[in-house]
Amino acid sequence: MSKLVTIYGGSGFVGRYIARRMAKAGWRVRVAVRRPNEAIFVKPYGVVGQVEPVLCNIRDDASVASVMTGADAVVNCVGILAKKGKNTFDAVQSEGAARIARIAAQSGVQQMVHISAIGADVASDSDYARTKGEGEAAVLEHMPNAVILRPSIVFGPEDDFFNRFAGMSRLGPVLPVVGAATQFQPVYVDDVAHAAELALTTDVDTGVYELGGPDVRTFRALMTTMLGVIRRRRSIVNIPFPIASLMGFTFDMINAASLGLVPAQITRDQVRNLRNDNIVADGAKGFDTLGIKPVALESVLPEYLWRFRPSGQYDAIKESAKNLRA
Repeated sequence: MSKLVTIYGGSGFVGRYIARRMAKAGWRVRVAVRRPNEAIFVKPYGVVGQVEPVLCNIRDDASVASVMTGADAVVNCVGILAKKGKNTFDAVQSEGAARIARIAAQSGVQQMVHISAIGADVASDSDYARTKGEGEAAVLEHMPNAVILRPSIVFGPEDDFFNRFAGMSRLGPVLPVVGAATQFQPVYVDDVAHAAELALTTDVDTGVYELGGPDVRTFRALMTTMLGVIRRRRSIVNIPFPIASLMGFTFDMINAASLGLVPAQITRDQVRNLRNDNIVADGAKGFDTLGIKPVALESVLPEYLWRFRPSGQYDAIKESAKNLRA
């Protein structure tokens, strides 16, 4: 019988790509999510019955254990960028990761891949980075042979980074950013999924891998690249950190007062994160160790950001016709 992998958060941005790759590799895939009815789109990744979305709440031991039954491997892709209700950073990224690893060890699961993030640090003043670090420590405590993947900012058709700022660019002549000089090393989502696949299907060294794309660029440079792709001219205005912190505090208060009904456009925790570069550390294991050549930003962005161009699909059609004539 084919091996079985349970992917927690398997319908999310990164998780769905891992699910697709594992299905193509011949594994049975159990996609553990809070709303299985919204994850039906993963079923065609494999043959009938090969990929199945199942209900799971990673804040509950019994729920996590029930979807792990019979699994040969587990992947944890669950993470948040802002807290919402009971899904706090501690509950999801620290306690949730620990719970999955602990139950995997108790269940005799042989392999685990944990998706973390560059900058994970138990001593960080950012709740996001701190709980990512705590989650990593807990995973290695319970599953010392786990593979931990720390990507820089991840891009792809479903991303919440370039899509978000491309959408903002349609609202006016100015594009505000926080931390314009902060450096990133954008990584294509399927390259991260490829790393996870290799960790489960080949004999790779255990431990932490930092994943970044071929280029390091500032936030401002990334926005310039994005604006070039969508063919819009906007003034990129940097919001100083003290002002951004005040804005984050205001949005946090509004979000709390509305009981979460009004989402925060930026949070204080996100501002803290933007003070730090998000690039692969010198000497860290990464794509080179895994034998993966990461995809460049420019080769992917036009494939999904064309809809933000002034003429939308018509620009894309004209460009395709031009390429055919060439």
